[in-house]
Amino acid sequence: MDLILIAAVAENNVIGQNGELPWHFAEDMKRFKELTMRHPVIMGRTTYESIPEKYRPLVGRRNIVLSRRDEYRPNGVEVVGALEDALTLVERNPRLEFDEQSIYVIGGAQVYACAMPIATKLEITHIHKSYIGDVYFPVIDKSIWKEVQRVDREEGFEKYSFVTYERKEV
Repeated sequence: MDLILIAAVAENNVIGQNGELPWHFAEDMKRFKELTMRHPVIMGRTTYESIPEKYRPLVGRRNIVLSRRDEYRPNGVEVVGALEDALTLVERNPRLEFDEQSIYVIGGAQVYACAMPIATKLEITHIHKSYIGDVYFPVIDKSIWKEVQRVDREEGFEKYSFVTYERKEV
């Protein structure tokens, strides 16, 4: 089973500002959908609530939300208390309509930080610009992660790269 972190990350590691993405790149959203479709997606409660209501839960994906609030039970999602619980849920209660060999972590910062030490792959959109923000992606340690694919893109005056990293063998 692959645990994959997927995120769009600015040069200064910003991933969010006031519960929203500080940018909008149509190709990045398309890539996110293509990669995560038919897979479980794990996210924190704040990330889930930052998704526009008309898109919640994310269609065609098994939505698993991490929350410590016992009463938190939005329709169409599975709620667990911790990342380990989410992984156990997928392993012990498979859903046949999903490809559960790859599980995507889609945010936020705390969930990324918990998942980074056990992740097998990173799918990062590196945005070639710094943004003001209040949420940050963990540092990608190049001694642990190797870049295996890169596609450079432009949208208007903005430049970004789709980069795939895999954990190096020890």
